[in-house]
Amino acid sequence: WENGENHLIFNFLPGNKPDYSTVLDVNTDRAIIVGGGFDSWTFRTDFDVSVPVYSAALDEYRWPDPPIDRTVLLVAAQLNLFPRQFRILQELTYDYPNEILLLQRCPTTTAKVDELLDLVGQPADEVHRPPAGCTLDIRCNFPHGNEHEYPAILTTGTFCLVARGVRLGQPILLEAMAAGCIPVVMADNYVLPFADLLDWELLAVRIHEVNLHTIVPVLRAISAERIAEMQAQIRSVYNRYFASLDRIVLTVLEQLNDRIFPHQSRSYLHWNIGQDTRVTQNPLFLPLIAPKAQGFTAVILTYDRLESLYILIQKLATVPSLQKMLVVWNNQRKAPPHPSLFPKIGKPLKIIKTAANRLSNRFYPYEEIETEAILTIDDDIVMLTADELDFGYEVWREYPDRIVGFPSRTHVWDNATGRWRYESEWTNQISMVLTGAAFHHKYWSYLYTHAMPGNIKEWVDEHMNCEDIAMNFLVSNITNKPPIKVAPRKKFKCPECTNNEMLSADLNHMTERSACINRFAEIYGTMPLRTIEFRADPVLFKDNFPEKLKRFNDIGSL
Repeated sequence: WENGENHLIFNFLPGNKPDYSTVLDVNTDRAIIVGGGFDSWTFRTDFDVSVPVYSAALDEYRWPDPPIDRTVLLVAAQLNLFPRQFRILQELTYDYPNEILLLQRCPTTTAKVDELLDLVGQPADEVHRPPAGCTLDIRCNFPHGNEHEYPAILTTGTFCLVARGVRLGQPILLEAMAAGCIPVVMADNYVLPFADLLDWELLAVRIHEVNLHTIVPVLRAISAERIAEMQAQIRSVYNRYFASLDRIVLTVLEQLNDRIFPHQSRSYLHWNIGQDTRVTQNPLFLPLIAPKAQGFTAVILTYDRLESLYILIQKLATVPSLQKMLVVWNNQRKAPPHPSLFPKIGKPLKIIKTAANRLSNRFYPYEEIETEAILTIDDDIVMLTADELDFGYEVWREYPDRIVGFPSRTHVWDNATGRWRYESEWTNQISMVLTGAAFHHKYWSYLYTHAMPGNIKEWVDEHMNCEDIAMNFLVSNITNKPPIKVAPRKKFKCPECTNNEMLSADLNHMTERSACINRFAEIYGTMPLRTIEFRADPVLFKDNFPEKLKRFNDIGSL
């Protein structure tokens, strides 16, 4: 037994409240638990594996091709809802009679249901194979009592309610996905199946239990395009991972294989996009919040400042949301150090030697970049803390179509010269975030490299300046939105670096950057930069509050 080490325990039955433990009263110790209906308080992240509660309907019912047009907005078919939940749904059914289909037990089957519950002691919709004569496949709608076949009725709904009952995990989750119905999960602490692999933002809608009364307006606000994307994603994920017990078990083993051999682990795109060509993602029409599980790739542009580079690599390795680092070696006269000389870190690191010393190399869409988010950072930006960078990524997730970062600048109109002027003084307004420490979507790297207007890219490479201004012009011109400044820090000078090594130390630097703004504005035929008075700070970061209770307590100084 070895205290359970290297043991795998499958327990598909969900646990009961209050803690919804998925394990019987045995000492599991170091054994990995594969369970259905995990609670976030008992689930051991990166150790246990959450799987769905399986349903016999998935084997016994022949699912038709889902209809294109669905007649009902929301189907609520669970039989084990709490009384308060059912009362709220009854009221909503009266308010929205054409949009909610609320199902309950039919009076003619109540006796058989009671008999079955006496036999097995659990809610009816969690009984996988009822004895002969006890059919639970007919349910009646509220308030009219019309009979409907279950689970076929799920195919009529665009959304299907999956609520917490006596048990946290419910088989209706897989039944809804099999029917092509988008799950609306109303179980606050429920750890969804394979939550550390699958991006459930693409598969389901989550609503807090206290907000059940707002469910119809929330679902109405979801666009038809978004619904179609989610339905296609559900079909793909269900067929790959959930269509049978065999596939669920194989997915568990694949996940464990990724943990044992992290250098060969599959990417976010492998698990969530796969080979289904029907599932596409347009980078200009992103979800409301970008997926958290994917993390970001740090692209470090360097020449030969090894001391500060090593310090930066060690600091970046402590950021929880970092997935990978790319060191872009921009020095063609000198080879990069041997990989054994780089700091020993627990994150993947790749060194890329460039063919020419160009600032635009930081924006090249390298095939090694597998994440949506890219952090472009200079090798002398060693003052940022792990909390600042992690918080910056969280802010980017809410503004994935913008440049989100730390050093900010603005542009002003000079009436005396009749031209634009680059301004580095600290003001309330910003219109640019410098890409020496900023997050952006990898789509912008593709556009910068392959679709930059005019000869801007070539001019930047020739003059070794203004690549950050060019990127701000590009993004603001397409989105018509300003960048986002993160956290209060304003000083970004490297104390360990000598000023004569820095491009910005040149006395003509400010003049050249003003010239860049005017040149780019002429090429675009307008001024695309947008000004904003906004800064994103962590909640409570300046409040007199215990530091250990703050999520981001080391947010840095000015």
